[in-house]
Amino acid sequence: MPFSPFRRPRPASEEPPRHAPFSAPPRRWGRWVLVLAAVAALHWSAARWIERGKSVSNPPPAGDIPVQVELLTPKPVEQAPQPAPQPVPPPAPAPKPAPKPAPKPAPVLSVERHEADAQAAAIAASEAAAAQAASEAAAAAQAAAAQAAAASAAAAAQAAPGDKFDVPPSGELRYDTLVNGMMNQTGTIHWTNDGQHYEMIVSIPLPFVGPYVYSSKGHIDRFGIAPEQYSEQRGRRAADVTIFNRETKQLVYTRTPANQPLADGAQDRFSVVMQLASLVRGAPDTYKPGVTRQFSVADNDSSEMWPIQTVGDETVQVRGGPVTARHFVRLPRREGDRRRLDIWLAQSLGWLPVRIVQTEPSGMQIELLWRGRIPTPDAPAGLNGPGASNDAAPGGVTAPAAPGTPDASRETAPAQPDKP
Repeated sequence: MPFSPFRRPRPASEEPPRHAPFSAPPRRWGRWVLVLAAVAALHWSAARWIERGKSVSNPPPAGDIPVQVELLTPKPVEQAPQPAPQPVPPPAPAPKPAPKPAPKPAPVLSVERHEADAQAAAIAASEAAAAQAASEAAAAAQAAAAQAAAASAAAAAQAAPGDKFDVPPSGELRYDTLVNGMMNQTGTIHWTNDGQHYEMIVSIPLPFVGPYVYSSKGHIDRFGIAPEQYSEQRGRRAADVTIFNRETKQLVYTRTPANQPLADGAQDRFSVVMQLASLVRGAPDTYKPGVTRQFSVADNDSSEMWPIQTVGDETVQVRGGPVTARHFVRLPRREGDRRRLDIWLAQSLGWLPVRIVQTEPSGMQIELLWRGRIPTPDAPAGLNGPGASNDAAPGGVTAPAAPGTPDASRETAPAQPDKP
């Protein structure tokens, strides 16, 4: 070091030993920690990128919406007809016991013998006429019962009001969840339907937050699916519950003290998906591009009208291959409404939802994409299908085709983790 008149020379006693062991300054350890954290972040990003590369991708929902051609409003529905009971034929008359052989008569005069023969012939003719009359009466009763059953069925068909309606059968469904195209954990939809009551539980696990669980249960009435209770539980927060009081015609919320009138055919945010699927299953040809249907939908603190319009048939890429599905979109509910909900129902899956995309006002997209059907031992025959598994793909799981539609190729197909 060059000599400086402003620097005091260090005494020799203060000079550090020349052979002192090397020790890195403490700040260098912080640099190593930052390097290791950066390497770990790069590895995590690479793993996420690889995982995303394994998942399928679909284009964002198109912004073009067909011009509205028809507006359908909630009204009573017509359930899928049940097979008419076959008339029970009346029991056949019991055969008469064979007559015992008459004892051999004693020899009589010719006049008495003639009278006995005539009397026996008259008895036999009377018995034959009675048997024929009984047979004709039974046939007439059977024909009358069949005619009455046919007339009753025809009268019921003529008197049944409303739209065709067919509720999907029970099933355990799995969906991939994606946020802005990035793969997250797998979500499930538990759906049960016994013809009179239903239950729907949507579970979407979210990292660091906890699962989002949406529950809807109720019965099936003349307007279709009729929720009785709807609840939302997001992460570790307490659940918000909405009660559909059918007796007082009121919506009761636990989140707010305000009550609202309960409209006929009212749905909650998740039962409306199955209500739409039931209507399309009943009359798929009705929902052509431009047809809009209104639904009264209750949330956890309010109720409003949802106009859902048919966009058209599109191809959705799912695990294992493409699936043809009908695209529906919820139109803006008010001026300036930038939140959007898109639903795709697949005919090959019995018109179950194969894809759902919710677009937030910020532009963030939350997507649920069909992953497969979970086999259930108590499911109806043909519901699980051969080869059903947790990661089923189109062709690996059979699903009931919609009534009134041809038996399409059996393919395999959600719910939104945030408020639409």
